[in-house]
Amino acid sequence: MAKTDKTPLFDRVFKPEIITLENGHTVERPKSRVPLILALLLIAIIIASKSTGFDFGLLISRFGQLGVILGKIFNPNWEFFPKVIPPLLGTIKMSIVGTVVGCVLALPISIFASSNINKNKPSLLVIRFIISVVRSLPAIVYAYFFVLVFGLGTFAGSLAIAFFTFGIVAKMLYENIETIDMGPYEAMQSFGATTLESFWTACLPQILPQFFDNCLYCFELNVRNSSILGYVGAGGLGLLINERVGLRQYNDVGMILLTIFVVVMTIDLVNDWIRSKIV
Repeated sequence: MAKTDKTPLFDRVFKPEIITLENGHTVERPKSRVPLILALLLIAIIIASKSTGFDFGLLISRFGQLGVILGKIFNPNWEFFPKVIPPLLGTIKMSIVGTVVGCVLALPISIFASSNINKNKPSLLVIRFIISVVRSLPAIVYAYFFVLVFGLGTFAGSLAIAFFTFGIVAKMLYENIETIDMGPYEAMQSFGATTLESFWTACLPQILPQFFDNCLYCFELNVRNSSILGYVGAGGLGLLINERVGLRQYNDVGMILLTIFVVVMTIDLVNDWIRSKIV
C-alpha cells in the first residue's frame, strides 16, 4: 500500500523544500509562488468582469459585426482624402504650438522643482505638487474645460496640449536635472555666481539633449492626442472622425486612420533622425 503524505496542503505548497546536498549540508528551496499569483489574478479578473458587466458571450456573438466594420476600415475611401487634409493640418498646428508652449514653460519650472538646485523644501514641495496635479489630467479633459471657457476651435486644443505637455516635460526634466554632475555648478557658486548664472553655464549644457529628447517625445504623443480632441469640440481630426463614425461611413474612417498612421510614422522617423544628431 502506498504511503499517504499527511503533510498539510499549505505546507506542501508554500513551505520551503529542504534539499540535502552531497556534502551533507541542507538548503531551503522556496516553493514557487506562481500558483498563488495565478489564483489571485483569476479572482481579480472575475471580480473586474462582474463589476464592469463584461460579457464574453456578447463579445463572441458580435464578433462577426466587428469583422464587418474592420473590413470597411481596412478598405479606405481614397476619394475622401482631400477632406482629411484641412483638419489634419489643424491637428499638426495644434501639436506644434502646444508642444512649444508647454516645453518653454516647463524648462524654468523644472529648475525650481529640482532638489539639487532648489534647497527651499516648502517651495520645492509646492512646485512638485502643482506639476503632479497638472500631469494627472489627460489632454482631453483640458480640452473639454478650455472649450467651455474659450469656445470651439483649435485654440482650446492648443491650450490643452500645452498644459498636458508642461506636466510631462517638467516631471521628466527635473528628474534629469537631479542626475547631472553638480561639480561645475558648485564651483561657480563658490566663485560668487548667482544660481541662474551657475545653472545656465554649468547645468544647462548637460540637460539640453534630454530636454530636446523629451520635447520630441511629447510632440509624437501630442499628434496622437490631438487627433481625438475634436470629440469635445477642440478642432482637428477628432471632429471629422466623430462625424464619419456617426454616419457609419467606416471607409472614410479608414482613410482618416491611415492618414494619421502615415503622419505619425513620418514624425517618428524624423524625430529619430533629429535625436541621432543631438543626443
